[in-house]
Amino acid sequence: MTANRDIVPSRRRPRRQWIGLLYIAPAIALVVAFFAVPLVMTAWMSLHNWPLIGRRRWIGFGNYLTLWNDHGFWNALQFTVFYTIAATIGLLAVGLALALFVERPRPGVNLYRTAFFLPVVVGFASASLLWAWLSNVDSGLFSPLAQLLGLTAAPYDLNADFTPAFWSVTLMVVWKMSGFYMVILMSGLQAVPADYHEAARIDGATWLQRFRYITLPLIRRPLALALILAVTGSMLAFDQFYIILAGGPQNQTVTAVYWIFNQSFVSFRLGYGAALSMVLLGILLILSLVQLRLLRSGEDGR
Repeated sequence: MTANRDIVPSRRRPRRQWIGLLYIAPAIALVVAFFAVPLVMTAWMSLHNWPLIGRRRWIGFGNYLTLWNDHGFWNALQFTVFYTIAATIGLLAVGLALALFVERPRPGVNLYRTAFFLPVVVGFASASLLWAWLSNVDSGLFSPLAQLLGLTAAPYDLNADFTPAFWSVTLMVVWKMSGFYMVILMSGLQAVPADYHEAARIDGATWLQRFRYITLPLIRRPLALALILAVTGSMLAFDQFYIILAGGPQNQTVTAVYWIFNQSFVSFRLGYGAALSMVLLGILLILSLVQLRLLRSGEDGR
């Protein structure tokens, strides 16, 4: 009887494994159809001179050699890195501040959480169109408001110069996405045991000391997730600079994805655009691996 009991589960195990595989088959199919196949296709296109109309021609790594001398792409990548640093700092700082504000139950906290998260549900294209209207010097609200407050003596176009245009768009992104990072960081803050803070308070630790030595180390994982998402999302920025600034002023706000878009769908150099996409993907993978490595090193105490 004991032998039969041992045999029956071993016979059923393969069947259960096939049933489990059957359940995840739709997810696997979606990943293959919308990630694996396009990725392989993009890599294949990057090795060709692939016009929109006409016959494609194999050129090997010719597109990558052209990319090496493409000053437009490197300038766009440099601007993208600058924007990524500014946007990431703003998103994490504001997101953490909002998370600390709405972490604990208090009167109206659910209303605050909802209000802070609402901009996240607005699409980037819609938010960009709204911001483009608000910052318009003729029909928007920012220029008359600045005059009303005495900040400017005449109508002022935020999008005319690089510095105000850049920080205006960055402010829009922080306004729109801070609620998303608030939710991630709030979940980490709520997982910190209250006993730790209570013991530190009894020992005379200030709020800043408790935040530095207790809160930050214990929310390292949610903070790392937020950091990776913020860096990746900022490196892939396109909508806001395309809709609000159209790459201006004087093509100073062209991001890497914007340059890829121009090469692929304006100049119709699909093969070259695919090569640019593969390089950008490699850069994102390296950045993510470095961030994960730093996280693990911090956890191991090295």
